[in-house]
Amino acid sequence: MSDQLINQQGGEKRTLLIVEDDLGLQSQLRWHFEEYNVVVAVNRDEALTALRRERPAVILQDLGLPPDDEGVEEGFATLQESLAIDPTLKVVVVTGHSDNANALRAVSMGAYDFYQKPVDTNILDLIVQRAFQMAGLEEQLRKAQTEQSSPLQGIIASSPQMLKICRNIEKLAPTNVTTLLLGESGTGKEVFAKAIHNLSEQKGNNFVAINCAAVPETLMESELFGYEKGAFTGANKLTPGKIETAENGTLFLDEIGDMPLPLQAKLLRFLQERVIERVGGRKEIPVNVRVVCATNKDLETMVKEHTFREDLYYRISEMVINIPPLRERQGDKILLARFMLEKFATEQNKKLSGFTPAAANAIEAYEWPGNIRELENKIKRAVIMSDTKNIDNEDLDLSDEIELSINLRSVRQNAEINAINAALSLADGNMSACAKLLGITRPTLYDLIKKYDIKETLIAQESDQ
Repeated sequence: MSDQLINQQGGEKRTLLIVEDDLGLQSQLRWHFEEYNVVVAVNRDEALTALRRERPAVILQDLGLPPDDEGVEEGFATLQESLAIDPTLKVVVVTGHSDNANALRAVSMGAYDFYQKPVDTNILDLIVQRAFQMAGLEEQLRKAQTEQSSPLQGIIASSPQMLKICRNIEKLAPTNVTTLLLGESGTGKEVFAKAIHNLSEQKGNNFVAINCAAVPETLMESELFGYEKGAFTGANKLTPGKIETAENGTLFLDEIGDMPLPLQAKLLRFLQERVIERVGGRKEIPVNVRVVCATNKDLETMVKEHTFREDLYYRISEMVINIPPLRERQGDKILLARFMLEKFATEQNKKLSGFTPAAANAIEAYEWPGNIRELENKIKRAVIMSDTKNIDNEDLDLSDEIELSINLRSVRQNAEINAINAALSLADGNMSACAKLLGITRPTLYDLIKKYDIKETLIAQESDQ
């Protein structure tokens, strides 16, 4: 278990760095946070040295630091350099009474939270405790990403519904059922099709994809079934089609809802009998291939409107997987964004630390009608356009498209919901393990689930022991 989540009773103490030059307040805070390994620094140089040496997860920092005790610029410089060293830090800044402008400025620069003097240690204790819990959970998520040898290569997800889909695919992939993937454009249907292939008995053979919407109707038959030499003008040699090319592998029919009706009948015959005839040929050719289909259309409605064959629909939908749009995948937006940021920053040879709170908020608030494909384009643009170490919402070109919320209560609420959903996923729905991961009791967890109306799709039924 991460150091951030070690039980405080008998376990190693978690390190809290306090950056404060007031000796009286130092003493008060050191005494109050005695359950932590408290490290104290009085200025920027000492703070940065302690940060590199002690590697704390949480910093409690005053904005008024020497030699600028009466100002805040030295404090902001310390905050900025600390986050440059470790972007995952949870920095809680302490500001003067009613100093809302500097508090919000600190949060916009990447501070986790703020607290205004005079210090109420009980409230401050709660803020610091939650900061440690969030840091611990994020560490667990990072480890899960880097250490888990997930067979679903290319799929980045933490939302309960997506993890459930991953488990379903793990179950169906070893079988030979024809699978239909349903979802909006850009939700990653081909990535899931490849995941099915990589987990199946066909994984050592070809994965052949064809976009039924991209091939002209006049060429679709020869593209799928191939053609004999002389079958038509320009047919100078025997050419196998996509189905033959996928022999002993997987055939992925993307956007099958756009397949012309006449060709649907021929595809149905292939799926039923597993034989094909090339265009211009008379010989039946047996083919052994796994078939995965995908579409963003409502096939059931198309069947009723007689624009899609009913018998073909039932043949291709032995197993149906509904892939939710990105806007419904709680917590996946920022997870995917961070993955893409690291990928594109490496490609562009740029050193970027992460997203500003405004950018992270924009990513979570935006509806993403283009789903993952749109997110990928925005992140790539932001990496290219950014002039600082942190991507801002203006780099994402989202500032004029959504109304950002900087209400801290709302931000904290969303953070708690995301943390609970992520913990439920990591704990596979086990409430005891989830509560332990979050650092709260089971009754508190149940209260939060009820408060936020979190769907209990992954919550396992536990017997009282």
